[in-house]
Amino acid sequence: MSEPKALLKIRDINAWFGDKHVLKGPSLDAFENEVLALIGPSGCGKSTFIRTINRLHEEVPGARVSGTIEFDGENIYDPGVDVVNVRKKIGMVFQKPNPFPGMSIFDNVSAGLRLQGIRRRSKLAEIVESSLKKAALWDEVKDQLNKPGVGLSGGQQQRLCLARTLAVDPPVILMDEPTSALDPISTAKIEELIMELKADYTVVIVTHNMQQAARISNKTAFFLLGEVIEHDKTSRLFTNPSDKRTEEYITGRFG
Repeated sequence: MSEPKALLKIRDINAWFGDKHVLKGPSLDAFENEVLALIGPSGCGKSTFIRTINRLHEEVPGARVSGTIEFDGENIYDPGVDVVNVRKKIGMVFQKPNPFPGMSIFDNVSAGLRLQGIRRRSKLAEIVESSLKKAALWDEVKDQLNKPGVGLSGGQQQRLCLARTLAVDPPVILMDEPTSALDPISTAKIEELIMELKADYTVVIVTHNMQQAARISNKTAFFLLGEVIEHDKTSRLFTNPSDKRTEEYITGRFG
């Protein structure tokens, strides 16, 4: 059996907002067909870290980054790298569902495909259906594809955003607390989807819910004050952490 491939190799990432140093050198790998969970208290740098992986951090005025992130062997921070192309290959699902306003369900899912130059309606329809099925939403919306995406429930909107990401088929999917605004039933559906998606994708998820990390991830990294304190197989990190700070966090002594 071949060794899993590290699709993302993240080395010594430092990030700033102006003079505020929010990431202090974390290094991690994310492997093909695995879920990597990022846990830690609020303000510890998890969301900033995940946003450096597809260069969203630099969109904030005054923000900057140092270090390297290799995706499939190429440093995405090398001069001349096409940022748009990076974001095609490393998709993002945010904390709050963000369907494009004024656009139908169909047009929400196909938006990225149109940007790629796909115009033929039959091809768009084929990919939209496939993406909605992967996001477990097709059966609920197949008869209302022309209705506004913002008219769906919160959980459906989040699955719509996931379908929109899946439509352009990125090898890596980043998720920043994708279930924090959802009810328990919708949360369970998203978790089931993540477990299914790792058969074809690499998933990196920020979560405040340690039970969620334990349920869905292969590996977990514990962040504290901008650093990775511990990174291990999820089962080991939660049952036998090597750092006292990790143990104190997962047992609820702080955070």
